Amino acid sequence: AISSIPNLPSVFPSDMSVRNMGQNTKPLSLGLEKARKDRYNGMLYRWYFRKCQKRRLDIGKTKRGKGTKVMAIADAHGLPIAIRTHGANTHEVKLVEKTIEARFFKAKPKIIIGDMAYESDPLDKELKKRKIEMIAPHKCNRKKKDTQDKRKLRRYCKRWKIERLFAWIQNFRRCVVRYDYHTVNYFGFIQFACVLILSKHF
Repeated sequence: AISSIPNLPSVFPSDMSVRNMGQNTKPLSLGLEKARKDRYNGMLYRWYFRKCQKRRLDIGKTKRGKGTKVMAIADAHGLPIAIRTHGANTHEVKLVEKTIEARFFKAKPKIIIGDMAYESDPLDKELKKRKIEMIAPHKCNRKKKDTQDKRKLRRYCKRWKIERLFAWIQNFRRCVVRYDYHTVNYFGFIQFACVLILSKHF
């Protein structure tokens, strides 16, 4: 029920200031705190409408929570050649071949430069069958004989270009965090970001 409000003038005079109200009135800071609490309680976020954990395809558990991993291959200029999304709980070694298959061009890369996570002898054997060479530094706890040539490891200093590519993709806020339930929608935005990056250079 709504109580009736009489149409009467205010009891306080119009020229009264806050400091002349005396000690019976509440301080202004308490009113601001109450208004701030009401403002936060009145907001509705997207997670209020769907109370569940992240799931669906390409969602994997990690130490920081559940997420999606983005794999990409760039050329010598740092432009995207291939890109793919997968669950974050899958190791990068198992996703290299799938990323190569998802390339935009018919020609295969002859040399791939990766970090220590791509240091794997079985992966090197599989890529050699496809006539692809993997250049990745060995881990410090490696017990087997070294297989990488130190002269070819000089190209590892050019790996900053793939990091720059991810920085370009993350300039688009829609690609930084995945809010989409379906993987196709999130992957489509990442592909669209790659198209915009390529259009700026060609």
